[in-house]
Amino acid sequence: MSAGPGIVPAQLRALPWRVLFLVMAIGGFGLVVLYSAASGSLTPWAASQGAKFAVFLVMALAMSRVPISIWKDGAWPAFVFILVMLLAVELLGAVSGGSRRWLDTGIIRLQPSELMKLTIVLALAKFYDQLPAGEIRGWNALWPAAVAIVLPFGLVLTQPDLGTATMIALGGIVVVFLAGVPLRLFFAAGGTLLAALPVVWAFMHDYQRNRVLIFLNPESDPLGTGYHITQSKIAIGSGGIFGKGFLQGTQSHLDYLPEGHTDFVFATMAEEWGFLGGLFIIVAFLLLFRWGLRVAARAPTRFGQLTAAGLTATIFFYVAINLSMVMGLAPVVGIPLPLVSFGGTAMMTVMLCLGILMSIDRAGSQRRSGFQ
Repeated sequence: MSAGPGIVPAQLRALPWRVLFLVMAIGGFGLVVLYSAASGSLTPWAASQGAKFAVFLVMALAMSRVPISIWKDGAWPAFVFILVMLLAVELLGAVSGGSRRWLDTGIIRLQPSELMKLTIVLALAKFYDQLPAGEIRGWNALWPAAVAIVLPFGLVLTQPDLGTATMIALGGIVVVFLAGVPLRLFFAAGGTLLAALPVVWAFMHDYQRNRVLIFLNPESDPLGTGYHITQSKIAIGSGGIFGKGFLQGTQSHLDYLPEGHTDFVFATMAEEWGFLGGLFIIVAFLLLFRWGLRVAARAPTRFGQLTAAGLTATIFFYVAINLSMVMGLAPVVGIPLPLVSFGGTAMMTVMLCLGILMSIDRAGSQRRSGFQ
């Protein structure tokens, strides 16, 4: 009977408490910002976001117990399955806001493109893990990966969702680069992609082209396409060092700042919490990235190393693109700030990434313990 109490503390000690506290700090601060964005109310955003955060955090902890071999065995089947779902979106997808991005099952609405951000990393990590070392310097190391990246990129671009398509491509490219493909092949492929940009431009919708053009000169249409960027920069700049104070933001509370609880939540936060609040968010994410890179460095297998690095890069691109977007350093492409912006889709994706990262970290810890 005395063994029971001893097991629980051991299980608790095995949890990655440092990263959990870091994730909860980011998510908790996000709830505070959403509470303020609703003018001091838990509804409609903060309470719902908190419930989703708790569910997905438990899901990530459950995933951390899954052996790394399971992720490896399921990598390509999962990639093919999500690719088929992307094709189904083209044929049967639900249209919302002028975009066809979801599959409506009658019970839940799925956005397969979000899951592709994850599976592209797993699939390419397995591909390079199994590729013979002697072939890494030839075209056989590049063209299968290029096909695996271009197919989902093209399907998501036609939904249309330029931001998600870009993140899928970037996640895959990171794995290809870290796998050790020679730079001459890497740059040759990059040149091919640059040559294909006119084709991508032709497939883009008018509003997407306008977002790119307005990024180059937001003042050309401050009350139209450039309104989001202009108001975002006003909100961030008006926060100063210490911010206007909790619940004291004017840009968001007076509805000058569009999407102040989703894509532009960082601007809402910066107005009330100032430079220090923004610094807290950025430093917290940097520490999360540092942990992810350490997991990659200590992973026991090549698959684990490439997967951990690719998933860390995926979370990084979420943050980097969103912050660049709200500061006017990149076109507005609809990428939320993970764990902070309202919505469950991006949060689910990031928590899936964290769950697999914790699984790889656990495998590395067990292997190091075995050598001791």
